[in-house]
Amino acid sequence: MTEQTPPPTEPAGKGASGPLRPRARTAFGPGGWFRRLAKLWGFLGFCVLILVLARHVVLPFVFALLIAYILAPLVRRLSIKAGGDKRMPRGLAIVLCYLALLGVLGLFFVALMPRLSEDISRIGSEAPALYKKLNDQWAPQVADWLEERFPSLKTEPKPKEQPIVADVPLPPGTGFVVTPLPDGRYAIQLKEEGLDVAQLPGGGYNIAPREEGADEGGLEERLRVLARKRLAGLQSEIGNVFRAGQQFVAGLVRSVFLFFLVLMIAAFILLDIEKIHRFVRSLIPGVYREDYDVIVGGIDRGLAGVIRGQLIICVVNGVLTYIGLVIFSVKYSLILAVVAAVLSLIPIFGSILSTIPIVLAALVSGEQGLDIMRAVIMVGWIVGIHFLEANFLNPKIIGTAAKIHPVLVIFSLILGEHSFGLVGALLAVPILSMVQVLFLFFRSKAWKSSPSLDETGEHRTLQGEGA
Repeated sequence: MTEQTPPPTEPAGKGASGPLRPRARTAFGPGGWFRRLAKLWGFLGFCVLILVLARHVVLPFVFALLIAYILAPLVRRLSIKAGGDKRMPRGLAIVLCYLALLGVLGLFFVALMPRLSEDISRIGSEAPALYKKLNDQWAPQVADWLEERFPSLKTEPKPKEQPIVADVPLPPGTGFVVTPLPDGRYAIQLKEEGLDVAQLPGGGYNIAPREEGADEGGLEERLRVLARKRLAGLQSEIGNVFRAGQQFVAGLVRSVFLFFLVLMIAAFILLDIEKIHRFVRSLIPGVYREDYDVIVGGIDRGLAGVIRGQLIICVVNGVLTYIGLVIFSVKYSLILAVVAAVLSLIPIFGSILSTIPIVLAALVSGEQGLDIMRAVIMVGWIVGIHFLEANFLNPKIIGTAAKIHPVLVIFSLILGEHSFGLVGALLAVPILSMVQVLFLFFRSKAWKSSPSLDETGEHRTLQGEGA
């Protein structure tokens, strides 16, 4: 047998007579944890850099992963029984899920799109009248109310400044001649050689500079000039309509193509999700596979709350908001409820942004003047919805594994929106959830101050010590 050389040892302490112990491995040595973490984070940083540089190509794959992650539990339940026996082919389960998804989208467009179009048309037709009423009636009322409650805001009207007329002779061919009158008013005369004045059908006059050569050749030349002018305007309008149509068709074709491309990629992922997971796990060295399983489990729990749970909260928020809008007879109830549901996907800011149009719609929903009481009631209703979500729905649906400190949520939302727009804001919190799991796991591995999982099997979060 070959003798094994024992590891180098050092005394347990100065003057100690006890047994020798193995020499401690340094953090910065060849096999130290700091070097291992540096290599890992360097690799992750390289992957993130590649994703950022190729974000336009990667984006369909990101959405495909999200759809696959959302539908994976349903596909698993349809294809496998509780005891582990196969219920139906996995491909058939994916087809059924897709049919259900497309059916829900089709029902949305058939049942809700006419109402949404009606609300949008009402907003477009009533907006000018509301704007006029705001300037002529509501703004003075609000100003008077503020000055009555807060006298310090009252300001004396400034005297009107009189126009200064320079005593300069007007050059020949000028279209306007301004003459001061004894009572302080001014008379404006239009000279014939500079302007064309035409009466409009609905009242008023159209004043336009006269075309060069309009006086030459009499009526025939005027008609030619007018025809050229109208033809040029018509060509410009036709060109604008054609370009807008081209852009619309190109955008529609691109959107439809990307939609079905995302569904196709998601279907391939769902079909082989177990094989993909086993393949990725086989790439991990055996000594790190247990850590890999812990990280994947933590990411799964976090994303389950952030993605699947947030979608359920989104639907609940939209339904409760619509009920409140209908009960209190607020205008444009359906489109406001849809906006509230979609914006609730963005934590914190989404609730604030969706509340503003609801309050404005409640203010103008009264028969006469601003309906402040209705607006206050709607604010109370929205606050009640978010109280219900925060204290009852979020703990049950999202759970405690996805808890992230609000400051980190706000930072990630601002960073995501600034870098990638609306898509970045939507993906910011899921990415932050994964980063949090990685950070907490490697912190516990580095310092060995706490296990990677606590006794309840849930990751500690930056919100607190974990539930």
